[in-house]
Amino acid sequence: MSNCVLSSSSLCGTDVKNSRGESLGEVKDLMIDTNTGRVSYAVVSFGGFLGFGDKLFAIPLEAMKLNKNDECLILDETKERLEQAPGFDKDDWPSAANPQWTNSVYDYYNVRPYSH
Repeated sequence: MSNCVLSSSSLCGTDVKNSRGESLGEVKDLMIDTNTGRVSYAVVSFGGFLGFGDKLFAIPLEAMKLNKNDECLILDETKERLEQAPGFDKDDWPSAANPQWTNSVYDYYNVRPYSH
């Protein structure tokens, strides 16, 4: 992620695209580690229609780059690879306090996890 400071409310609703400009979803929420004050990951919705059938994905902010010109986040992944990423249903969120689950998310995007 680019070195800048943004409010969580300005990131929520932000489009996520891949490097080809294809829409991958939008940021729905940010999960914050209250012990460290760091954003553990962004929750990104992908798929579905009008909010139905969306799958949610945990994506480390470090895996994305801010595109200030287009006001979006760039995740250099294909739609097909994102469909295989660690995801969850909007009614069944994983425990963000589970370091094994969080580490698997960071591993998937080849990003070094921060210390919990």
